Amino acid sequence: MSWLFGYRNAQPQDFSQFIQPPAVGGSGGGGSGGGDDGRTPPPRMSQMEPYRFDSSALERAASAAKELERSTHAKEALELSKLQETTKQLERQAEVKKYEASIEQMKGEQKRIEGEERRKILQEETKQHQMRAQYQDQLARKRYDDQLIQQQRMNDENLRRQEESVAKQEAMRKATIEHEMELRHKNEMKKLEAEVKAKAKIDRENQDLNIEQIRVKASEKRATVLESIKTAGAVLGTGVTAFLQDWDKIIAAAGGLSMIAFGVYTAKGTTGVAARYIESRLGKPSLVRETSRFTVLDTVKHPIQAVNKLKSKQTDALSGVVLAPKLEERLRDIAIATKNTKHNRGMYRNILMHGPPGTGKTMFAKKLAEHSGMDYAIVTGGDLAPLGRDGVTAIHKIFDWASTSRKGLLLFIDEADAFLRKRSSEHISEDLRAMLNAFLYRTGEQSNKFMLVLASNTPEQFDWAVNDRLDEMVEFRLPGRDERERLVRLYFDKFVLQPAIEGNKRLKVAQFDYSALCSKIAELTEGMSGRELAKLGVAWQAAAYASEDGILTEQMIMDKCIEAVKQHKQKVQWQSEQEKQESKSIYATEKETEAQLVKPKMPAIEPPPKTISVATA
Repeated sequence: MSWLFGYRNAQPQDFSQFIQPPAVGGSGGGGSGGGDDGRTPPPRMSQMEPYRFDSSALERAASAAKELERSTHAKEALELSKLQETTKQLERQAEVKKYEASIEQMKGEQKRIEGEERRKILQEETKQHQMRAQYQDQLARKRYDDQLIQQQRMNDENLRRQEESVAKQEAMRKATIEHEMELRHKNEMKKLEAEVKAKAKIDRENQDLNIEQIRVKASEKRATVLESIKTAGAVLGTGVTAFLQDWDKIIAAAGGLSMIAFGVYTAKGTTGVAARYIESRLGKPSLVRETSRFTVLDTVKHPIQAVNKLKSKQTDALSGVVLAPKLEERLRDIAIATKNTKHNRGMYRNILMHGPPGTGKTMFAKKLAEHSGMDYAIVTGGDLAPLGRDGVTAIHKIFDWASTSRKGLLLFIDEADAFLRKRSSEHISEDLRAMLNAFLYRTGEQSNKFMLVLASNTPEQFDWAVNDRLDEMVEFRLPGRDERERLVRLYFDKFVLQPAIEGNKRLKVAQFDYSALCSKIAELTEGMSGRELAKLGVAWQAAAYASEDGILTEQMIMDKCIEAVKQHKQKVQWQSEQEKQESKSIYATEKETEAQLVKPKMPAIEPPPKTISVATA
């Protein structure tokens, strides 16, 4: 029955399963074979066999239904078949719901895909709108730029036309003025010519009268002069005679003349002494290039600077000075000793600072004076050398002026080798020799009034007596790698960062790693002095000012650095070539001296008198 019920509820496409139903076990059964269950396999069906109706299958189904009805378990089998059919229906319904869920899922996926496609389409449309707007903006800007260019051209053309018009008017005005001047000159020349002709005519007509007047005036003048000479001679003769005859008058005249001469010479000497006193107390010697000493004349000329000097306080001797650690330690000891010497009114020590140029010698001398509470004065040897005979007087004036300082004076002589050269080997003039002797005389003893600091790039040229005056020698070397990095950071902050931070509208700094860049520059600038690094900082600032937008970039900094390194190498090359030439000349001089010493002495031949007279002349 279950098989029959399945046949009734089967779909048309499932009809083929009932064409050859399975055989029902049992011995008899309408049209069934023997007692066993096995059947011969059906013959192979053609392609159209499943679509043909088989009546034998219905017969077998009917016989199987009859057999099932006769059975005692027919009702149970029917219930079982119903339950099976219900289960299958539930499974089919679950499959249908599953299919429906999958269909809904596919619909949702399709909607999501459609939404995604729509979103992409909207994005593409937005992008196209933006591109279209940008293109229209570019076109508008281009049109605006073209209008500006056209307007500028029109303005330039109008300006050119105005300039041409003004130039034409100026030329016409100039031509008019020249024409008027020419006409006026012609009129004046004609007028002058007429006056000269008239005067000449009058002179010709009055020639006799003029000659007669000249003769009368000459005769009167001659008579007047002769009468004056006679009168003056008579008066002077009478006076001299009376003076020589009266001894009291002679003594009074001699005393008066002596008093006049004494007054003149006394006034002259007093004026010189007063002038020297005023110069030493109120002014400063002309050779002093720079000083921190308070003077009346400088106060009158520069009152603001004088007030700033009074307000200045004692600072660290090494503030702003970047040197090697060992050298800084030694200079700090010198600064402490100098400050304590000044405080206890002891004797100052003389110092020589030598080394390559631009290593901080002058800067440390100023800081040392400020730290010690002393005044400083800067003198250059190049100013003393050309003075000639006046050099000795100038040196004495400087030391006299230095001795009058109440706070103590640090006398810094830069390029001291210009006039303190060796007297034995160097060919120096008598004036330089006299200046050297005056310097040695004034520095022969220690002083509690002034401290002498010499600076030189070639200390080997000093005279031995000058070296004997020095108590301590400090060598300033070129900065090392760490010192160069500190200097680069110092000048980068001073010349670039601080002006940019303080609101300089023209100077701006791009974004880059300043620390790494300073370290890189310190590696590249090997052998450069502190002054060259300071100039490099100024070059960075100038590069920013020269740019169109005023922004200092890393590339601009590196370009200036590479250029400075090339210039430094060129300077070093020039210096090496100069040293080679000097060494060759010294070697040649030594060879010539040796040859003269080895050469036998020849008797001197007296030159003829004519040669002597010519040489002497």
